[in-house]
Amino acid sequence: MAVRRDWKRIGMWLVVATMAYNAVEALIAIWSGARAESIALLGFGLDSIIELAAASVLLWRLRVEVAGAGGDAVERAERRVLRFVGGTFVALALYVPWQASWTLWQREAPDESMVGIVLAAASLVVMPLVSWGKLRAAREIGSEALRAEAKETLACSYLSFTLLLGLVANAWAGWWWADPAAALLMVPWLIREGIEGLRGGD
Repeated sequence: MAVRRDWKRIGMWLVVATMAYNAVEALIAIWSGARAESIALLGFGLDSIIELAAASVLLWRLRVEVAGAGGDAVERAERRVLRFVGGTFVALALYVPWQASWTLWQREAPDESMVGIVLAAASLVVMPLVSWGKLRAAREIGSEALRAEAKETLACSYLSFTLLLGLVANAWAGWWWADPAAALLMVPWLIREGIEGLRGGD
């Protein structure tokens, strides 16, 4: 029982760490994305905001359990979090292809963004470590909501990789289309995770 309580608290602290990192990540990504007119960076920043919102709701769910709430209350909180996380994925999956397609249609070439490249590289290192920790905590306490949010954090790693490819290709090879193309590569993952989250909340 003591071990389970420890993992609940570990899960909470990992969620708090995710929130802090995502807040900084969102500010840098949106600022640098606006300056460079990069849809991939802007989409990445919006994803960070969504992850921050999802982590905030999940933190509430974990606090419900740590406070000693009964099984029914925890289960209701779990379903609400799953639906919220799924909805945030769907919202981003709708925005990214629309904006990326418009950028391709208008042939709007983004500027180089070294800040964005450094941010994407840092997130590619940080996010998998945090995600693996949360997946372990989710397994120990049996929380599908924490598992879903951990997978959203893992999605940030995938998005970081595609973002890094797009930014580097644009900066060093002059492939302006690589930026919106990188954004479009994010969409299948977003849709799949959104559907899974919404179904899990039923």
